[in-house]
Amino acid sequence: MSLDTQFVTLLSMIGMGIYFGAAFDTYNRFLVRAKRKVWFVFINDILFWCIQALLIFYVLYESNQGEWRFYILLALLCGYSAYQALLRNSYKRLLEMTIYWVNKFSKFLVKLGALLFIRPIKGLIALIITVILLIFQVLLKFGNPLLWLAKYLLKALISIVRVIFYPFTSTASWLWKTIPGGVQSPVEKFFDKLAGIGKKLKNTINKLLKKWTNKS
Repeated sequence: MSLDTQFVTLLSMIGMGIYFGAAFDTYNRFLVRAKRKVWFVFINDILFWCIQALLIFYVLYESNQGEWRFYILLALLCGYSAYQALLRNSYKRLLEMTIYWVNKFSKFLVKLGALLFIRPIKGLIALIITVILLIFQVLLKFGNPLLWLAKYLLKALISIVRVIFYPFTSTASWLWKTIPGGVQSPVEKFFDKLAGIGKKLKNTINKLLKKWTNKS
């Protein structure tokens, strides 16, 4: 192994030692061992150490074709010690700051989604219900001859709503993919409840239409 290769390998392993220290602190920050079950921690520890070993070997392979020397272990320990002594406190502050701002941004996206999509949807649902009730009032006054007109009006209303809200639904679909899973769960529950209310309303309307059709 040439001197240049040894020098590159030495620097690479020092860098991997620093990386391992940062990765280990990041892993412990998100794992929260005290709140996890023993088997969960055990499995994650095994996966973490296997992944780190593979990454170190990959860098070593790229540096010197995977040749192992005693100074490589010393370089790893040197990098890890340098991280602990010089970089750990700064990195942990940066990590906490990053987590804080990511949470802030996620909450902002949720509020923005509620402002741009959920509130307009609620208003649209209220408008649709008002129009449907108005149509039923007209039908009660003038009878079944206007039933076919009511059906076409409802279809036209649904088509118009789809066209108007297409840009919003497309943007919402893109934003939804960027929201973390922990934030998605309560929003999904809300829309599930909304879908249930919509189904009940649809069934009620169908029953009323069938009754009026049978009377005619």
